[in-house]
Amino acid sequence: MLPISKRLHKVVAVLFFLFLNTAGQAKELINVNILLPELALEIVEKTLKACRKSGFQVSVVVVDRSGIPQALVRDVYASQFTLQIAQRKANAVILSGVSTAEFRVNRKNIMNEINQVEGILVLDGALPITAAGSVIGAIGVSGAPGGKQDEACAHAGLQDIQDRLDFTD
Repeated sequence: MLPISKRLHKVVAVLFFLFLNTAGQAKELINVNILLPELALEIVEKTLKACRKSGFQVSVVVVDRSGIPQALVRDVYASQFTLQIAQRKANAVILSGVSTAEFRVNRKNIMNEINQVEGILVLDGALPITAAGSVIGAIGVSGAPGGKQDEACAHAGLQDIQDRLDFTD
């Protein structure tokens, strides 16, 4: 039988080897931030108010990181088609990870092809929703007289809550 000190050294060596072996392995699970419906509703409400303040009747759609609608609204006089356009704009953000305006500039060469993908529309008026540096969703707006005004409404809707999202644990 080995003396206690030699057995202890062997146990420590085995434990140390096991620690080193598992420390270098990739994680099999990751933690992600998920957009809650309450936050999506808050963003929609703030965006709608900003658009109304500018005199625009619009539709606003907030989708999660998978492109699934979490909250949406069509203002009283906004065309029924603005809902679909807003969602497709938001989905383009999920596809690209950047605003639709930036996507249009960066990928002019494939914009026509991308617009043929079902559920995607690359027109100005959609922004990513980020938390702690990661895209957790997107907001799409349609119905203002031009994509730049749609985007300005979306920006106004996100402005009040962005500080909360930037410092999310």
